[in-house]
Amino acid sequence: MTDSATTTRPPLSERVLQGDPRAIARAISLIEDEAAEGAELVRRIFPRTGGAYLVGVTGAPGAGKSTLVDRLITELRARGRSVGVVAVDPTSPFSGGAILGDRVRMQAHFADADVFIRSMATRGHLGGLARATGEAALVLDAAGKDIVIIETVGVGQDEIDIIRTADISIVTLVPGTGDEVQALKAGIMEIADIFVVNKADREGADRTVASVEALLSLETFAGGRWRPPIVKTEATTGKGTKELVDALERFRVHMAPVQGERRRARAEWRVRELLADRFVQHVSDHVLAAGEFDRLLDRIAARETDPYTVVDGILRRSIQLHQGPDA
Repeated sequence: MTDSATTTRPPLSERVLQGDPRAIARAISLIEDEAAEGAELVRRIFPRTGGAYLVGVTGAPGAGKSTLVDRLITELRARGRSVGVVAVDPTSPFSGGAILGDRVRMQAHFADADVFIRSMATRGHLGGLARATGEAALVLDAAGKDIVIIETVGVGQDEIDIIRTADISIVTLVPGTGDEVQALKAGIMEIADIFVVNKADREGADRTVASVEALLSLETFAGGRWRPPIVKTEATTGKGTKELVDALERFRVHMAPVQGERRRARAEWRVRELLADRFVQHVSDHVLAAGEFDRLLDRIAARETDPYTVVDGILRRSIQLHQGPDA
């Protein structure tokens, strides 16, 4: 691992498991940088994960997600829960890092040893989630956090990544924007386990609630299927936060019998994603010659060939390379 082997300092993985904040920060940095040490770290800590409950919070920019997460931390801490936060921010075009950095609104919790907050950049990844978000949550899980909150960049058709990462998805809406119903129609209905109408003191909050209720009424919630509740909050004052955490707890109890199935589905998605990434890297490193991939793309763009033919050819070459020249 990254740490030098000494008799006085345990390896990074052990320090993560002990909840050392500096070790947690270092581990997440290794994962975010896609370093080989990061993958090895995940291998070492993975058997000690699975105890944290992952809470996804998403919503359009300006919905007050960061303030809401800040209030959620306060309420969860009041209930004796330790909390980790992964706040996924847009990528700075200059530094490549998270634009908002460690969230200013959450600074009140930085002195709390039972709260760890980390911002991560999307680095252009669609869906509002950094590629390493799931592994960062694993680190916080291994470090003993009871609840890990994942706050995403925004909301849209690509935001469904959150259901592949979190145990529960909270969709945050704000009245008066005029686009909440369109956002819901764009596929957000399928990812929300709880709807939050934040800034509920604004005019139009009741209309937003009614719009969501109308859309929910078109769904069928038979056979014990969970019906997403709608919680009105005022994050700036903390109003409604208790009710939101109560709804979260109800969902957790409701889904307990099928929690294993949901986590297995997440595992399948992650394995497929890793497998695809590793295969593309293998093709780049061992199958295609330097510059060949770009030339293939040029041929596709010129309609000299098609994507299916290109992929079939790459697969055949990869298989032949694996089997050897005498196969």
